[in-house]
Amino acid sequence: MANNESEDQAKSGGDVPPPAAVSFVTTEHFTLQGARSSTIAEATGRASMFLGAVSGGLVGLGLVATATGVGATFYAFGLILLPTLAFVGLVTFSRALQSGIEDYNYAHRIARLRGYYFRYAPGMVDYLVSVPPEQRLTMKGLRGGPWQKFVTVAGMVSVVTAGLAGSAAGLFATVLSRQLLIAALAGVLVAVGVLVGMISIQTAAWHRARKASLFADEQIS
Repeated sequence: MANNESEDQAKSGGDVPPPAAVSFVTTEHFTLQGARSSTIAEATGRASMFLGAVSGGLVGLGLVATATGVGATFYAFGLILLPTLAFVGLVTFSRALQSGIEDYNYAHRIARLRGYYFRYAPGMVDYLVSVPPEQRLTMKGLRGGPWQKFVTVAGMVSVVTAGLAGSAAGLFATVLSRQLLIAALAGVLVAVGVLVGMISIQTAAWHRARKASLFADEQIS
């Protein structure tokens, strides 16, 4: 019996964690999984609210155009509505980005706990896949790269927000110049500028999140 216990300890790395530690680790793992679900639900919920507001606002703008024609009322309504929707998109983008980074940190902490499992139960390696960080996107079927910035919730919101900002700028330029070419050029320039700015903010935020160390033994490169 003693020999069997010695063999089990050798297989598990020579040290068996106390039951309290196992309870703490499993509770932490479960809590982090719940926290990840909350961040994902919040990000998708906020994006749905934003898109619903955009849809309702554009329908209202169309009704105003139908009822009053493209005149002073239409321009006044549009110049109030479109910047408001763009602002809602900006705050939605900010919170969705925060939720994404929060979810990333939770996933990182779960990966640390999986390392604890493999340390004390190396026989689980055949049943629980340990994927290096640089291969996680590939394993999930995600290509990564520059295009990945646009397929996140924050990236999608940034595209819609840029379109709203560009539309507001184009409408304002129409009121000032009454020339379609100038209005279109102003709208495109503002939309591209807003989109580049928001994507740059997202990229910088993710870079800081990946560089930040959550644990004392991690090396920041």
